[in-house]
Parts: sequence; C-alpha cells; structure tokens
Amino acid sequence: MIHETKNPLRYQISEYDCGPTTMLNAISYLFPREMIPPEVIRNVMLYCLDCYGTDGVPGKCGTSHAAMMFLSNWLNGFARTGQLPVSCSYLAEEWVYLGKSSYINDALCRGGVVVVRLFYDVEHYVLLTGIQDDNILMFDPYYSDEKFKDYDDIQVILDKPCTYNRIVPEYHFNRETTELYALGPYENREAVLLFNEETKLTEEKTIEYFI
Repeated sequence: MIHETKNPLRYQISEYDCGPTTMLNAISYLFPREMIPPEVIRNVMLYCLDCYGTDGVPGKCGTSHAAMMFLSNWLNGFARTGQLPVSCSYLAEEWVYLGKSSYINDALCRGGVVVVRLFYDVEHYVLLTGIQDDNILMFDPYYSDEKFKDYDDIQVILDKPCTYNRIVPEYHFNRETTELYALGPYENREAVLLFNEETKLTEEKTIEYFI
C-alpha cells in the first residue's frame, strides 16, 4: 500500500502571488502529494502572474481573470490525459455568491474546494474548503496571526494547516463593497470550483443539495 501524504497549505511569498499559491493549495488539498504531477505545478506558475503593474513590471498586478479561466480549462484538458482525476468549473459575475442555491456551497458540500477572488485591501485570491453551519472554512494565503480588530466574528485559526486558517461568516462574502473578504461588485467576481473526481460526492450522496 502506498502511503499518502497531505502537505500543509502554503502561504504566498510576495505581495503578488496569491493566485498561483491558492491554485496550488487547491490541488494540494484535493490530492495526496504522491499523485500530483510536476507538470501541474509548472503550468500553474507559468499561466499566473500575468498582469503588469503601473510601472510596467510583469506580475506586479497579480493574476488576471483570463489566466484563471485558461488555467481551469487547461486542468480539465490535463485530466483527460488520465494523469490526475481533477475537474474544474469557472464561474463569473452573478453566479459567484454564497447561499443555499449557490454552486459554491454545493461544491463545498460535495467535497470540492473553491478558489475565489475577493477583497483584502486589494483584490485577492483565497481557498474555500468547507462549511460549518453558516460559516465558511477558508485558507487565506496572506499570512497573519493577528485577529481582525474591526471584524470580531472572523476567526483566525492557526492549528489546521492542512485545511483552513480562517472561519468567516457567510454573509461577509456576499457584500458588493470592497471591505475585508467581500466578493465585491458582481461584474468583477470570479470563482473556480475544483474536485477530485475519485472522492467527489454525487447528488444522491449529498444530504442537502440545492441546485
């Protein structure tokens, strides 16, 4: 029997690499280390950090919507080669919200994870990994071990390195503002749903399936 290893999720190493870090965290969460081909890591880094800063420096404005969409399509194509049983769906605009009729909630209930673009001072990518009642389990790749003084109901968790480091009430996400962890205006919203097809729960196996 092959021993399967799940790595701790990673933090970004600059002010700009939340996109590729979060996509790699999604893969790391869904699959044991022994299953992840190096080509996936290479292409996540290759396709992300495609935006130019105001000074013309590549990568200084992070990762674009187009790059995330392209990467989602590439992962689906890569899955068809039989090298990794991953599946992705890209959502944008009014389809990106949380609630009982949301594709995001459905994915989390069926063992998937969700990469979402939201706000943390600026636009930022994080990974959603689960639901507890009306709270979302989230891994934010921007390291901080301090509580948010203006948001008493957002919990900072430091002892779940393989799954989440924040517990965030669901209502925070649906705001159309640019406050902490808000998804912001609908026209700029995006999310990528990812599954391990070998562990994905079907509709019949899900207790609460709303779509």
